[in-house]
Amino acid sequence: MTRYLIPLAIFAVLVAFLSIGLNLKPREVPSPLIDKPAPAFTLNQLHEPAKQMSPADLKGKVWLLNVWGSWCVSCRQEHPLLVELGKANVVPLVGLNWKDNREAALKWLGDLGDPYTVSVVDPDGKVAIDYGVYGAPETYVIDRDGVVRYKQIGPISPEDLTKTILPLVKKLQG
Repeated sequence: MTRYLIPLAIFAVLVAFLSIGLNLKPREVPSPLIDKPAPAFTLNQLHEPAKQMSPADLKGKVWLLNVWGSWCVSCRQEHPLLVELGKANVVPLVGLNWKDNREAALKWLGDLGDPYTVSVVDPDGKVAIDYGVYGAPETYVIDRDGVVRYKQIGPISPEDLTKTILPLVKKLQG
């Protein structure tokens, strides 16, 4: 009888871990960057490769950093919402084009619309690593002092935008 109890106990523990794991929300992975200065970078712009951009250029402004790639299916899902946000001109939207081909990225923006105030190119993914990017798309809200205040993993939904991101942006713009 006792020889069945050990496998049964192991099975029960595995079922408990599985049920806990199934109830986790992967979009709510806490970021170690929250309430810390955004990692500094200087990258070439997508549209004008001779020009560079850095977060220091946006000091004093609340802004969003959106990690995207033309190869990213989920980026295509959120893109129409970003285009609307860009047209509304509520907050500067910086695109971090991650591990992408420049020509493909330019074509993608040309075909689908360009919501970004500026897009910068991270061809080797080093800046994305500094930001702790799990995968595209990811979006960060960065305050006037250059501090990360929020991280969205995965595509932004209209609900994410209206209930979380825009209220936070308005609060930070205060």
